[in-house]
Amino acid sequence: MMEQSVTAERETAEVLARTLRDAITRLNRRVRQARPVGDLTFSQLSALTSLQLAGALTPRELADVERVQPPTMTKIVGKLEDRGLVARTPHPTDRRQVILAPTEQGRTVYAQFERARNEWLAQQLANLSPDERSTLARAAEILQQVARA
Repeated sequence: MMEQSVTAERETAEVLARTLRDAITRLNRRVRQARPVGDLTFSQLSALTSLQLAGALTPRELADVERVQPPTMTKIVGKLEDRGLVARTPHPTDRRQVILAPTEQGRTVYAQFERARNEWLAQQLANLSPDERSTLARAAEILQQVARA
């Protein structure tokens, strides 16, 4: 009897995991689509976001964070540099490397991007009932706890 209970709980957790992962993936995709009109690609916006959050990274660190190969990151960074969104500075201890950081213009573009995403999500949340928003607030706390584990 006890074994059946453990199996049922595991199956319930697996179903919840699939449902939750699907919902998070779809929501993330939709939030990513809510951005100011512009011609930056998702990869470029993602790299700019990573630099904004980290402050500064080497190209290799940025490639690792973005989970792309260094040659791919070189192309992405080149496009961001061409637009004046990212700047290179010499590495303080290793002359063979450079440090990448968002420029003032890059920070402005990032802020516009964040504002558009937050406005879209806030609009969707405003359509929910107070109880639904309260449930999502609690779920967000739990998801942060899971993410930190």
